[in-house]
Amino acid sequence: MVLQRNAAKIFGLTYLPAFILLAAVNFGLLQPLFSSPDPAQIARNVLGHETLFRAALVGIMLYSVGVLVLSTTLYVMLKSVDRNLALFAAFGRLVYGYIWLLLVLNLFTALRLLSQPEYAGLPSDQLAILARLYLSGFDHYYVGLLFWSLANGVGAYLWLKSRFIHGVFAAFGILASAWCAGGTLVLFIFPDFSQIVNLWWFDTPMVLFEIILSFLLLFRGLRSQDREPTVAVT
Repeated sequence: MVLQRNAAKIFGLTYLPAFILLAAVNFGLLQPLFSSPDPAQIARNVLGHETLFRAALVGIMLYSVGVLVLSTTLYVMLKSVDRNLALFAAFGRLVYGYIWLLLVLNLFTALRLLSQPEYAGLPSDQLAILARLYLSGFDHYYVGLLFWSLANGVGAYLWLKSRFIHGVFAAFGILASAWCAGGTLVLFIFPDFSQIVNLWWFDTPMVLFEIILSFLLLFRGLRSQDREPTVAVT
């Protein structure tokens, strides 16, 4: 149980900084560079702020390391409940982290296309469009989101079964994950679904669940499981 409690503290200490780092990279560094609809302007933005762009890629890689830590700590906390399901949840979250690394590789490829002289023979407009293809790799996020939602849903079920957290809160995690997974699958089949349901609605309940969970694990730790009643021996 000591190992599980230590893992809970590590999860609580890791989750929020990793989440803030990813939000800062995405909305503070990358999104301003990609805000123009013109591929040529985006190319100029990236080349004009190359150091900032590279710093953003390092931030994403550090976030992926955070996902690895979170996956490990969740497995440690939940393996006593069901080892196979805990392994599934950890692996699903690892796939999510791997998707972010694939995104980094795409962004590095775009930077190479724009900055390396061996690609200068391509017409500038075609080069900018090709680079834009790699820079638009944030569609990868929704592939990773499916695995994250599955992992979180299984994890929430294990939280419910373990009684380490309040049952109502764990049930909310299951519903939030199911909503996110269902919305993502519908989006894959019907891309116009994003015009009906805002994409922000997909993962917001699940992120809220995990933020609250991180605070609970950090400041309160794991709840003690109900003990079986003892029988007096006469």
